[in-house]
Amino acid sequence: MSAPQPDLHVAVLGAGSWGTALAVLASRQHDTLLWARNPDTADAINTLHENKPYLAGISLPPALRATAHFDQALRHVQTPSVTSGLIILGVPVSALEETCRRLSERLPCDDTVSRLSVVWTCKGLHPQTSQLAHQTVQSQLDAHARHGLGLGVLSGPSFAHEVAQGLPVALTIATHNLATIDRTTRALHGEAARIYSSDDIIGVEIGGALKNIMAIACGISDGLKLGNNARAALITRGLAEIQRLGLALGGRADTFAGLTGLGDLVLTATGDLSRNRQVGLAIGQGRKLDDILANGMTAEGVRCVRAALELGQRLGVDLPITDAVYQVLFNGLAPHEAVARLLARDAKPETSTAFLPQA
Repeated sequence: MSAPQPDLHVAVLGAGSWGTALAVLASRQHDTLLWARNPDTADAINTLHENKPYLAGISLPPALRATAHFDQALRHVQTPSVTSGLIILGVPVSALEETCRRLSERLPCDDTVSRLSVVWTCKGLHPQTSQLAHQTVQSQLDAHARHGLGLGVLSGPSFAHEVAQGLPVALTIATHNLATIDRTTRALHGEAARIYSSDDIIGVEIGGALKNIMAIACGISDGLKLGNNARAALITRGLAEIQRLGLALGGRADTFAGLTGLGDLVLTATGDLSRNRQVGLAIGQGRKLDDILANGMTAEGVRCVRAALELGQRLGVDLPITDAVYQVLFNGLAPHEAVARLLARDAKPETSTAFLPQA
């Protein structure tokens, strides 16, 4: 393991499973401080080197330190001796706006903020407005960005438990700010992680948001025991659905063939660590959504599906799988009936250009 490098300080805000896993990754190379809302969580990380509620059974590196004080976490990346700082937002979509508001109140709104980058990791849409995450971030931090604060989204196929264990992972940082690419890559690249870069923020965010819905659909299919063929069809057509919405919003087609599109979709739709897949499995096996969620299971796809459907309707984009999942989760449609409706759709060309026989 390489010694922490002094030229970059990293603050991770949010000590859930993914925030902690990224803090573990960053702490292997840089001075990293993790902010936990719960003081008991911060104490356990500092003294016992564990985060049992989120990463049970995983020993955290002693180099990783935690605090329950938000301002202390920010001072870690803002002290005059720090030439470059990276703030990673390891919070869910539901907490993104509040966290960015707190940042906006504490970050300087002058050129000194150009030493910092803020990177978010949540995957989903705002439940009331259907906003993408970058729109929520910009609503709070746009004035700081005009003074040079770097903004970007970090996404890709990744289970937190595997990252915290040091298993290989590949992620994408999407941003229009070159310093943010540099800071994120320096913080996380190397050892078991490979970091790629992109400037397609919209495409990366849409891939991350809608793949959770498709994972629920695949889980339902597997819960109904419809077989591997059905799952492959759902993944393939689900990707086409994600791409349609992404292109309508201004994303690029090639993004959806990459880590944050196909890669994240395959992982979430097939991996047993996927909470969205597990929700779908339980639904397909006959359990009710309220009962599943009452047991403490959370899945961003459940929170996102209504917003995604409304966004598609607003843009005139057909989202049949998203609609089927919404009808099953919230309107009482039986899972087998949802499958029957999808199968009853008219035949059509697979791609946008129909095959035309030669004259």
